[in-house]
Amino acid sequence: MDILGIDIGFGFTKATNGRDTLIYKSVFGEAKELQFQEQILAGSAAQEHLQIEVDGASFFVGELAERQSDVRFFTLDQDQFVTQFAKTLALAAAARLAGSHIPVNLVTGLPIGHYRRHKNDLAKILQGNHAIALIDENGQRQEKTININKVRVIPQPFGSLFNLMLNDLGELGDKRLVHEKIGVIDVGFRTSDYTVSDKMRYSERGSRTTDSGISRAFNVIAGKIREKSGVNVELYRLYNAVETGSIKIRGQEYELTNLVDQVFKQLANTVASEVDRLWADDWDIDAIVITGGGGAVLAKYLQPLIHGQLLQSDVMLEDSRLNNVAGYWKFGKHLWERGLGAVVAS
Repeated sequence: MDILGIDIGFGFTKATNGRDTLIYKSVFGEAKELQFQEQILAGSAAQEHLQIEVDGASFFVGELAERQSDVRFFTLDQDQFVTQFAKTLALAAAARLAGSHIPVNLVTGLPIGHYRRHKNDLAKILQGNHAIALIDENGQRQEKTININKVRVIPQPFGSLFNLMLNDLGELGDKRLVHEKIGVIDVGFRTSDYTVSDKMRYSERGSRTTDSGISRAFNVIAGKIREKSGVNVELYRLYNAVETGSIKIRGQEYELTNLVDQVFKQLANTVASEVDRLWADDWDIDAIVITGGGGAVLAKYLQPLIHGQLLQSDVMLEDSRLNNVAGYWKFGKHLWERGLGAVVAS
């Protein structure tokens, strides 16, 4: 039996089997034959080739789709994401990380605000036998049957909690967290999720999903770029521009540093205000965790605005995008190898 954690996010899909980790943009597109795939010069960055055939259609996934597909698929709509995107994005990861015909138990997550509505649909979409093919850069096919035996869908920010609470054997690691009240701020691409674990019990009152994800800032940046250049830059193509502070369009470079700083400060203020309102009655929180890819981006703006002790832990990964998926995998170990039952009821 393989245990997989897969975090199917609006911005990136992350996955791990405890040994290997994958991360790629949550975009896919129609595959086509590439006439030339060799590196133009030695030393240039190789293109990650992630191509999957599922349900009779062949797709490029992640940056390969961004670079090569004429028709690309990307959405920020939750209903559409679950029904039309989740299966392809998840199976692309499972095809790389799981063996053929080997039973797979899978843990994944949904934003808290969409959990109740979509958890059964998502589990149904992912569970079962999936005949797929992986196609490499030379066009060689590897046909596989991914047998997803069990699917456990949990509220998304629980992943970071489980990453803190559990070790790689699925056992309780940091016993201190069992007795404390922990708040989690999970800033993703489309949403921000807030939750409270009170002595390992879920607090409905302290949990909510809002639209204050990084895409809100990216929309403002894309709008300003469109005003100056006349080009509508897709949100998933802004990561590098935001990181470097500039973007070059048709030979002209546009400086973004001041704009990025301004919109991220505004977004951090929004997130901090949401935290203050949501946790107004939870003044007894012992520590607060900031996680998610958006949490890492906003951290320097957000930390001074948070009223409370921020939890620092060696368990939190350097790439914050992976904290939830690492916790999903540990929770899977806890459920299906340790046989200890759920750490926190969902």
